[in-house]
Amino acid sequence: MGITLNAQSFKIDTSNWQIQARSYVLENYKGQEAIYLQSGIMSLKNVEFLNGTIEFDLFLKEEQCFPGVYFRTQEETGDAEQFYIRPHLSGKPDANQVAPLTKNITAWQLYFGPKYSFPYEYKYDDWTHVKIVVLDEKAQIFLDHSKEPQHSWQLFHPAQKGKISLTGGNASGLHIANVKISHKTPKLINFNPIERPPVEGLVPKWAISDKFEEKALEDPKAIQALIENRKWQGSLGLEEGTAVNISRIQKLRDGNSGNTVFAKLVIQSDRDQLKLFKFGYSDRVVAILNEKPIYQGSNRWRSRDYRYLGTIGLFD
Repeated sequence: MGITLNAQSFKIDTSNWQIQARSYVLENYKGQEAIYLQSGIMSLKNVEFLNGTIEFDLFLKEEQCFPGVYFRTQEETGDAEQFYIRPHLSGKPDANQVAPLTKNITAWQLYFGPKYSFPYEYKYDDWTHVKIVVLDEKAQIFLDHSKEPQHSWQLFHPAQKGKISLTGGNASGLHIANVKISHKTPKLINFNPIERPPVEGLVPKWAISDKFEEKALEDPKAIQALIENRKWQGSLGLEEGTAVNISRIQKLRDGNSGNTVFAKLVIQSDRDQLKLFKFGYSDRVVAILNEKPIYQGSNRWRSRDYRYLGTIGLFD
């Protein structure tokens, strides 16, 4: 129980791992040779992972941080699969998260609900064991040596070999230990992923522009020229039956200025008429009709009160 055959242990040191962090300490902690990782990430050197199992131990604190793992990471594109824990939300429906990393962006605001998270009661006085089983386009999570998976999901990117990285705590840091990787083809147990029903009646496709700075929208008289000067990058369809993930086509952090794009829809009508248009978004939006801004809003995490999640839906 909880032991993976043919798993290789990787000692946590600088010969096996590339460590990027505010600070870190290699030490024996609670009986394990561990790293105390503060605001950082550690990537396994010279190892690529496609199918198999990834295991490690975390010593969690009851505070806000997001320790977890990236796997099948493609350094050229910034795409990866991801699982992380929210130890400050123990027992809550969003106590953890699976999501794709797309061009180095995790759009957790789009991937929310029971398809992507599960409630779990964490402990803060002992090690938490994490095991992820990966087979082609499928994955499962086993916490604390469970015989049954706590979660099963369909992976988001095409199956291809990539790097493995572990993330630690925020400013106060946390301990990671006992990393083991197996490349042996695994067997899935009771693979029953939760399906997310699509939102009915959504606009199926949007044209996406190149990037520009958000402050360019502050002058309403300049918006028409701003639109006319854009280069259009292509069209994006709905993801998860819910929204368009702009990161699929536009890279936010590519060294070029700009944090905003236009998403364009052309509406054909044979007469003048008034229609109600419901919409959802993240993080901020300006809605423009015939070159005139008609709505501006923020849907960021905690933008409305300290519990506000900022997830995308037809809430406004």
